Amino acid sequence: MGLAGERYVKPAGRLLKGLGALGRLAWGGKGATSEEARLRDGLANSVYENGSGQSIPYRLFAPPDCDPQQQYPLILFLHGAGERGSDNKAQLKHAEVLRLVMDEANPCFLVAPQCARGRKWVEVPWDFREPHATPDEPSPAMRLAMELLDALEAELRIDPERRYATGISMGGFGTFDLLVRRPRQFAAAVPICGGADESRADQIAHVPIWAFHGAKDRTVPAIRSRSAVDALQAAGGNPRYTEYERVGHNAWSRAYREPELRDWLFRQRR
Repeated sequence: MGLAGERYVKPAGRLLKGLGALGRLAWGGKGATSEEARLRDGLANSVYENGSGQSIPYRLFAPPDCDPQQQYPLILFLHGAGERGSDNKAQLKHAEVLRLVMDEANPCFLVAPQCARGRKWVEVPWDFREPHATPDEPSPAMRLAMELLDALEAELRIDPERRYATGISMGGFGTFDLLVRRPRQFAAAVPICGGADESRADQIAHVPIWAFHGAKDRTVPAIRSRSAVDALQAAGGNPRYTEYERVGHNAWSRAYREPELRDWLFRQRR
């Protein structure tokens, strides 16, 4: 596939409120604008805990002036490996994803869970150059993220036809993994500098996907996105792919600011 410039064409748990309905943070994420950082600093700070006492922290953006009679889209954001922990802050260090909710024409929810240190969204070896096989069971972090989504469905007015998933790096792998595990749940996905189990492409080829990668990525080689896109096309899918010629691992700063991305995402329906 050639380059054209830089572009390749809850049921068992409960939601626990944090110390405050709004968490006020005081750090800056490289690449985030001041507007994105201010928005991040005002997101609800909460923890989901299931019936077995397992928990995952998360931040939640809700549309201003929510109409209780209206349903809204939901965006799930899966962060990268460097943002793991339990502070319920670091998962939005790279706040560029919040550009997706800065759209009065498309009010939506956005949830950003935080994977524990030492865990992964997909428990596979980090040999990023070679394809991986989808584990039989979701990782503990992914299982909690899926339970969180189910819990939010019961709590919020979410449009079942407009659920979206996106993630960066480790979260890009997690985005593909989640699609395989719940192939009929999401209306679209935006994996950035991630990789997929290409043997499962036929299971998710129906999902509109726009993947991004940096051509000079030395952490997760761009071949992982290229081969995922090739597999999806071979399976009858019609994915979009953008590769930035002079960009390394941080492809998300540009991807989340692509002029067409927001409109493309919200047009997709399950």
